[in-house]
Amino acid sequence: MASNRQKVWTLFILVIALGYISGSIFVGGNNLPDKWPGKYFFGKFRAHLGLDLQGGAHLVYEADTFQVTQEEAESAISGVRDVIERRVNALGVSEPMVQTARVNNNLRIIVELAGVFDINEAIAQIGATPLLEFKTEGPIPEPEPISEEERALREEFNASQFAKAQDTIQRIVESGGQNFAELAIELSEDPGSAQNGGDLGFMRRDMLVAEFGDVLFEGLTADGETTIEPAETQFGYHIIQRIESQIVTDENTSEEVQEIRARHILFTTQSLEGDLPANYDQWENTELGGKQLTKAEVLFDQYSGSAQVGLNFDDEGASLFEKMTDDNVGKRIAIFLDGAIISAPTVQQKISGGEAVITGNFAIPEAKELVNRLNSGALPVPINLISQQTVGPTLGAVSVEKSLIAGLIGFALVALFMLLIYRVAGLFAVASLVFYASIVFALFKLVPVTLTLAGIAGFLLSIGMAVDANVLIFERLREELKAGNAFHHAVVTAFDRAWNSIRDSNMSTLITCLILAWFGTSVIKGFAITLGLGILVSMFSAIVITRMWIEIFGRIKWLSDKKWLWGA
Repeated sequence: MASNRQKVWTLFILVIALGYISGSIFVGGNNLPDKWPGKYFFGKFRAHLGLDLQGGAHLVYEADTFQVTQEEAESAISGVRDVIERRVNALGVSEPMVQTARVNNNLRIIVELAGVFDINEAIAQIGATPLLEFKTEGPIPEPEPISEEERALREEFNASQFAKAQDTIQRIVESGGQNFAELAIELSEDPGSAQNGGDLGFMRRDMLVAEFGDVLFEGLTADGETTIEPAETQFGYHIIQRIESQIVTDENTSEEVQEIRARHILFTTQSLEGDLPANYDQWENTELGGKQLTKAEVLFDQYSGSAQVGLNFDDEGASLFEKMTDDNVGKRIAIFLDGAIISAPTVQQKISGGEAVITGNFAIPEAKELVNRLNSGALPVPINLISQQTVGPTLGAVSVEKSLIAGLIGFALVALFMLLIYRVAGLFAVASLVFYASIVFALFKLVPVTLTLAGIAGFLLSIGMAVDANVLIFERLREELKAGNAFHHAVVTAFDRAWNSIRDSNMSTLITCLILAWFGTSVIKGFAITLGLGILVSMFSAIVITRMWIEIFGRIKWLSDKKWLWGA
C-alpha cells in the first residue's frame, strides 16, 4: 500500500502535468507565451475548436442522383462523404465535419472546415476529386429533317471549311510539314487533340472510323507523310500526318498488329441529312465507375514508352467490366473523366481480371496527377456546390470569452456553497473539482474532442454532476458523524452507502449520452461526448480524489474530533 505522502506527491505531479496540458485549452500550443515552461513539449497538445468557436468554411453540396435508383443513391452519398473526408484531410484540417442530410428528397453533403478561411482553396480541393465513368455506345436515332434553306446554308458552310482545309494543306506543304503541330494548335476544331499539336498517339485501325483508317493505314505509306487532300468523315474534313508506326503483340489474341501514331487537323462540318434530336447522347451510362475503383497507377507502353493510366477494380467492378466488354465486342467503350471523354477504344473481345488502361497521350506529370486524384477517391455521383459561407473567428472568440467567464462564476458559486455548507469537506471537494477540471481539459486535447459551444455547455453541466456526487457523500458522512460513529468508520460507511446512488444516477445519464452521440447531429454529439467524459471523470474525482483528501487529513486528530468543521 502506498503511503499517504506518496499519494499526495503522485497527485501533485499529476495536477502539474495535466495543468500544463489543459492550461491552453482555449488557445493553440503555438500561441502559448514564450516563457511558458515546457511550451515545446506540452504545446503540441492543441485544443480542437469547432467551427462556431474558431471560424472557418461551411459548404453545402447537393448530389446528382438522377441516374441511379433510390437505394443506389443512399449508398452513393455515403461514398461521396467518405471521399470528401479523404480530400479535406489533405488540407491538413483536423476533425473536419462531413455529414449527409436529406432535404425534400434531395441528398446533401454538409462540410464544415474549422480554421480554413481560404474558401476557394477548400472548394478547389474538394472539387478536384474526379468523376470517373464508363459508357457504351447507344443506338443512333433517325435524324430530324431540315429545310431547304438550312441545307443551302450548311452546304455553303461546309464548302468554306473544305477551302480552309485545302489552304492549310498548302501551308503545310510549303513548310515541308514542319509547321503541322503549330497549325493544329491554331486551327484544329478537335478540342481533344488541338492543344497537343493534333497528336492522337498510337492507334490501331479498328479504333478509327473507316474513312480515317483507310487514309492513315493505306493512303499514307511513309512516316512524316501528310495527306494532299482533306479526308472526309462524319466529323468533318481531316488533314492527317503520319508520324511513326510499330508492330505490337495483342495481349488478348497474341497476334501481331500494326499501330500508327498520327496527327490531324479537323475542320468540322454540318450534316446535310438532318440533325439528331437535341437531347441525343451517343453514350449510355453504365453501373461501372469510380466507386468500384480500388487503385490507379502510372504504366508505360512497352513499345512506345508513352505514359498510360492503369485501373484496377474491385470484385464488383471486375464483374461489370467483364460483362460490359462481352456485350460490346466490336463496339466502343468510352471512359469519361469529369464529364469529358478521354478514351474510347473498340472492344476486341471479353476482358477478364478487373483491369483497364486509359491511353490519352499523357505527359508523365499529367498521368501522375490523374493517378493521385483517382487514388484519393473518385466520386460515385456528381455533386454541385449550392451554398458556401465563411464564418469569422470574432463571434467564436466572444463565445469562448463569455463561456470562460460563465464557467468561472459558476465554479466560484459552487465552491462558495460547498465551503459554507460542508466546510472542510467542501474545501476538499473544491480541490477535487480543480483536479477534475484538469483531467477533463487534458482529455479534450488528448482524445481529441472538438469543442463547440454545445460541448462547453456539456462540460459545465458535468461540473454540477461532479458536485452532486460529493453532496451525496457528504450528507452520508454528516449523518454518520451525528450518529456518534468514529470519524474513520463514518468516512468508510458514507462512501460505501453513497456509491449505489452515485452509480445509478450517473449510469442513467451516461446511457442518455450514448443515445445522443449515436443518433444526434454533430452539435448534439459534441454536447453528449463532453458531458459523458465529464461524468466519468467526476465519478473518479468524487470516489477516489475526494476520499483520499478526507482520509489523509482525517488522520489529524484535532481536525477529525471537531465535527462542526465537517458540517455535522
